[in-house]
Amino acid sequence: MPASTAKSHFLAGVTQGLPFVFVIAPFGALFGVVGTEAGLDIAQVMAFTVLVIAGAAQFTAVQLMTENAPVILILAAALMVNLRMAMYSAALVPYLGAAPLWQRALVAYLNVDQCYACSAARFEARPDMSVRERVAFFMGVAAPIAPLWYTATWVGATLGATVPDAWALDFALPITFIAMLGPLLRSLPHVAAALVSALVALLLRGLPPGIGLMIAALCALAVGAATEIWLERRA
Repeated sequence: MPASTAKSHFLAGVTQGLPFVFVIAPFGALFGVVGTEAGLDIAQVMAFTVLVIAGAAQFTAVQLMTENAPVILILAAALMVNLRMAMYSAALVPYLGAAPLWQRALVAYLNVDQCYACSAARFEARPDMSVRERVAFFMGVAAPIAPLWYTATWVGATLGATVPDAWALDFALPITFIAMLGPLLRSLPHVAAALVSALVALLLRGLPPGIGLMIAALCALAVGAATEIWLERRA
């Protein structure tokens, strides 16, 4: 396959990833601030964000750390929050499973919410793409997101408590997920799964961090699959 073809798909991915920089920047900066306020130094905050590269799990772990929770509970909660990445990986296997091992390892590391959402929608809409084109697109989406996540975290950790509360950086998290979810709600199974997950997550919000989220995700998967089967039977 010509390199120019892979390059065009990479650039298409960059184009789709660029809008997320407007929420990734404050989101990353917020984690840097929260991490330093929780007692971590800049090196620890950066190691956290580079190794984990999963904002929701990072915030969950830091919150529990500030509450002096046991280490085993912190690890378990972060794992529960991040188990959605396993679902993301399983969903991408049919599209990227034939890629070389090093590429799959890099995709696994960069398989954050934004990269998965954009890639899954693209691969589903264009089943004619080759594996190389799909990998190129995925990496294109990640190209503006990952470096900015690291940089914004460093800026937040460096500035620390000097960031004024009036900036309200915490707006970035809900806006990020709304931006990812909206384009995916194209069919009845998608809508049913989204509604069920939101309802169950709200009902279980009193459970320990991560547990309600995972139960909501499993309920959403079941409802989405059941709705898909029901539609196929009707057809």
